[in-house]
Amino acid sequence: MAETTPKTSLPKSVFAVEVPNHELLKLSYQAYLANGRSNYAKTLKRGEVSGGGKKPWKQKGTGRARFGSSRNPIWRKGGIAFGPTGNENYTKTVPVKAKRVAIRQALTLAAQAKEILVIDNIKTTGKTAEVVKWLADQKITASSNVVIVVDTKTPELVRATSNLQRVQLVQATYLNVFTILNADKLIMTSAAVKAVEKWLGA
Repeated sequence: MAETTPKTSLPKSVFAVEVPNHELLKLSYQAYLANGRSNYAKTLKRGEVSGGGKKPWKQKGTGRARFGSSRNPIWRKGGIAFGPTGNENYTKTVPVKAKRVAIRQALTLAAQAKEILVIDNIKTTGKTAEVVKWLADQKITASSNVVIVVDTKTPELVRATSNLQRVQLVQATYLNVFTILNADKLIMTSAAVKAVEKWLGA
C-alpha cells in the first residue's frame, strides 16, 4: 500500500520550534472546541411559561407571603432565572499567526515523542482491508488514534479510511492543534510534509 521512508528529514522550521510553554496550545485547543459547539440549550423565562395569569391568593390577610404569579422562578414549574436563551456566543478567536505558531508547536511535540511517520505515498484501491493490514504491518494497534495527512485527498483513500473509527484522513493545510494533540500516530506523506512546510514555514 505505501512505502515507508524513515530517512526523510522533517523541516526544523515547522517540526523543531521552541515550545516555551503550553499556553498557546491550550488556547488553540479550547478555541477549536468552542467554535464547534452547538448552542441548543434554552430555558423558559417566567414570561414564557404558560399559565400563572391568576394571582395565587389575595395580597393580604392570608398570613402567607405575597405572590403575583405561580410562574415566579422560585416556584416549582416556574420560569428559570438567568438560564440559557439559545443566543449565547461561545466562539473564541485566535489570530491566524498565533494559530499557525500553535500548530508548529504541536507538530514539534509530536516529532519529539516520535509519533510522526513519513511515507513516500499511499496507494490503495479503496479497500478498508488494505489500510488495516498496512497499519498492522507498521505495528500500529487498532486502539490507536491515527491521523493520515496527505497533500490531496483521493476518492479511493477516502473510501478506504471512512469506515475506520480511529483513523482520520486530513488534508495537510487543514491540520489543527486538536487533531495533532489527540493523535497517537501521525502518518504523513512526503508531499504532505512539503505542503505543511510551505503553509507553516516561518
